[in-house]
Formats: sequence, C-alpha cells, structure tokens
Amino acid sequence: MTDIFSSLTLPNGQIVPNRLCKAAMEENMADGGQLPGQALFNLYQQWANGGVGMILTGNVMVAPDAMTGPGGVYLGGDSFTQDGVKAKFAQWANVGKSGGAKLYMQISHPGRQVYAAQGTEVVSASATKVSMDGPAASMFDTARALTGDEILGMIKRFADTAHAAEIAGFDGVQIHAAHGYLIAQFLSPLTNLREDEWGGPLENRARLLLEIVREVRARVEPSFGVAVKLNSADFQKGGFDVEDARRVVDWLNGEAVDFVELSGGSYESAAMMGMATDGRAQSTKDREMYFIDFAKDIAQAANMPLMVTGGVTKRKTAEAALATGDVDMIGIARAMGYNPNLPNDWKAGQNLHVALPVVGWKNPLFKGLANMAMTKMNLYRMGDNKPPKAKPSPLVSTLKQQIKQARQTARYKAWLQDRAG
Repeated sequence: MTDIFSSLTLPNGQIVPNRLCKAAMEENMADGGQLPGQALFNLYQQWANGGVGMILTGNVMVAPDAMTGPGGVYLGGDSFTQDGVKAKFAQWANVGKSGGAKLYMQISHPGRQVYAAQGTEVVSASATKVSMDGPAASMFDTARALTGDEILGMIKRFADTAHAAEIAGFDGVQIHAAHGYLIAQFLSPLTNLREDEWGGPLENRARLLLEIVREVRARVEPSFGVAVKLNSADFQKGGFDVEDARRVVDWLNGEAVDFVELSGGSYESAAMMGMATDGRAQSTKDREMYFIDFAKDIAQAANMPLMVTGGVTKRKTAEAALATGDVDMIGIARAMGYNPNLPNDWKAGQNLHVALPVVGWKNPLFKGLANMAMTKMNLYRMGDNKPPKAKPSPLVSTLKQQIKQARQTARYKAWLQDRAG
C-alpha cells in the first residue's frame, strides 16, 4: 500500500517528497497593486514549515480586469516591467519552497464568475450569467461572449503568466479549468453555446484548455511543471460530466501534463465545498473525499498522476484514498487553514482529525459564504503571524469578510483607474 509520506516522481522528473498537497484556496490577500506581500509571505511560511510535499497557490489571475475577488494577485506579461514586482514574486517562491515542498502557481481567469461590485466587464464563452437564488442574483452581471481574436489573446495570457512564474522561481503552474471559471465555462455545454470552432462537440469545447496547455508548454522549460485542475463533473443537469472529464484527461495524456487534480462544481453548484445536490457526490461527502468515486472512473483513462481534493480532514481518509490505487496525491484545503502543521502532525501520529466548525444556517448560499469566511479569517490571522482559531464565529467572520472585501474593492478599482492612465 502506498504511504502518504512516500515520494512521487512527476513525469517532468521533479520529485515530490510526499503525497500530501496544500490545495489551492482563495486567499485574496494581495497587497496594493494586486501583488504578493508580507501577509502572503507569512501565511506561506507556515504552510512551508508544515511538512507538505507540494503547495498549490490560490488563484493568480492572468488578466488585471478579471479577479475572483478584489484581493486577488495578478501576474501578466507586463508585470516584470515594473520596479520591484519580480522581487516580490521571487520572494513568494522562495518562502513557499523553503520547507522542501514543490510550489506550483495556480493560474486562472474567472470568466463570468466576477462580482458585479468590482465594476469590470465580464466575458465568457457565451453571453450567459451566473444563476443564483435570492439576494445573490444581483451579485453577477451577464457576460459578453469572447471573440475569436480575444480567445487567442487569452491563450497568450496564460502562457505569459506561466513564463513569468518560471522566471520568478516557481516549480510549475496549475491551469485552473474547474469550479466554473473561464476554461470550465468553455468545457460545459450549459455555458458554451458557441457555434464556431470553440463550441459544440466536446472536442471543440476542450480546444481552449488544450491550446493553453500547448502554448504554456512551448513557453517554459521541459523541467517546469504544467498541471491542470479539472472538474470531475459540474453537478448540474446537462453540464460537463464524468464521461466528459475522462475524455479530456485522455486528450491531456498527449500534452506533457505532469498531473491532473480532480475537483468539481461551480458557484452555482458548490461541490468543492461539499454542497452539491448530486446523489453520488453526497455519498462521497458523507465519508469525506468528495470526488474519489469519480476519480476511479477517470483513472482508467489517465496516464499521468492524479490528485484528488475535497473535504479531507482525517489521516485515515488520505490513506484510504491512496490505497485505492486510483490517485497519487491528496489535496488538503480547508483543513490546512485550521492546522498549517497538519502533515507534520500526521507523520508524528498526532491530531489525526481536524474538526472543522459546523455552520448551522439553513440557507445553503449563506452557509457556504460563512464557511469560506471562517477559513479566510484564519488565513488572515496567519498572515498576521497569529495562530488560527479552532472555532471562529460564522457571523463575525462573515461580517468582517464583507467589510474587508469592500475596502479591497475600493483599492482594486483605484488600481485599475491608475493602470488606465
């Protein structure tokens, strides 16, 4: 049986010291100018010291006017022309790798999943809007469909960001094609209504992802890691499903991808937070590791290592997932926001279960927001070199998060205006 602390050699030759990975979380902790700063350095130092084999950063945006949140980090082809910017990203890389872990930058474009309050034009595969119930319905605007030339420009943006990450000293990038972000919007028939070469059958809908992978690979060294985060399913009727995922993974086999992380859901069906209504997803949620059953199906097509994330809080869950032989790495997200030393603890046989706080609110949207807010409050605490709280208040965390986000939004809008001249 594969031990969670055994090493793994990726196809590019990189050796990951153990199978536990700090999965990406939406930190939204950028300094002014949407740059990494001391808060992120402090946070990543704690994770680096915690004993993980790999750290995946939170979303780094490939376009300045497309952020998953106003505190997001931006890195583009123009970034290193500004004084001091390269040094900040290099410091982030040095800190993240200081404990021996591999450090991959997750690169992303949110497409239509941009909050209306940020005041930017939203784009997607087609003119669609995030559909939410109640007060959340006004949180998003209808997207404009990208033109063919803009799609080609988007491919270049991902490659520019990957190349800059390599220059800064990161070990690799993870292309985010899950959770309802732009690439996932192209993959899903619910959001991709195009009738050109970028829409229609899955071969066309997957074209954007495959072309991004190819362009990134062409711009970086063979030893630099290129990974993909892919939905095992959208958990929406008529959407991207597990059979689609299996076919996309089969196509990725020929593209020098070093590993694929399997997740699921979107803002409309938050499976990554354990909130999907799909029966099969619920059955895996009940025993943690939300997407392990889907990984078993997809593993049949995968030649590259697979990583599964979603809901892991117990060492025995990680061990059981590896024991299936279907996955090679285990991603841990929220639990690392409550115990950054978790891998070291598990290796020492201590704190084998991270007891995440339970929010008793009935509204699923507000419950999800509270869960995210509590985790973010702990990330902010670690960014201030304070220990995380085991049981933060959901109400206080949510209110503080709203206040912080409002301040970040004002700062972000001012930054965009400065960029515009």
